Amino acid sequence: MAYGTPTSLPGIELLAVPLGCSPMVDVDDQGRPEPPLAADEASTLLGFLDYQRATLAWKCSDLDATGLRATIATSSLTLGGMLKHLAFIEDWWCSWWLHGRDLEALWRTGDWDADPDWIWHSAAEDTPEQLRALWQESISRSRSLVTEALNGGGLERPARRSWPDGRTPSLRWILLHLIEEYARHNGHADLIRESIDGLTGE
Repeated sequence: MAYGTPTSLPGIELLAVPLGCSPMVDVDDQGRPEPPLAADEASTLLGFLDYQRATLAWKCSDLDATGLRATIATSSLTLGGMLKHLAFIEDWWCSWWLHGRDLEALWRTGDWDADPDWIWHSAAEDTPEQLRALWQESISRSRSLVTEALNGGGLERPARRSWPDGRTPSLRWILLHLIEEYARHNGHADLIRESIDGLTGE
């Protein structure tokens, strides 16, 4: 499975429509592709993952550095931090776990020992353009790696790395986990974005 038609949100480009889905993909008012209603399992999972990715893109659209660094209440979470964290999560699961490959140099050179939350905190030092590019590049790598795994064993394909107890997640598990990760942070993003300029929506 590969990805086809580009769609976009202000400031962020996404290749959001998996090939194999209906050519008439429904897109909502925010430019997010609706997951297919009656497709095979892989297309359905990828459709939901792309919908969650597009939701984060919507919540981060049209914001400058101040907006991407905004926090709410006592939380230190920021939308910029989410972009950088989820860029790492894409590489962590689709490259390091699924294919057993080395992480990108940025993740290997971060000062994790001094600050376990380095990814979240260091995002404040990056420009909006850097954060958006970093996130999009990680998504592009993930899509290629997932396509490679689907062609090499389908959703049952086991990851190259295993947990210390010997258990190994499948591609299916990894995709579902990515959906879960995005959905969780999109809930945070809803609250932060509303606090910035009143933008609301699912």
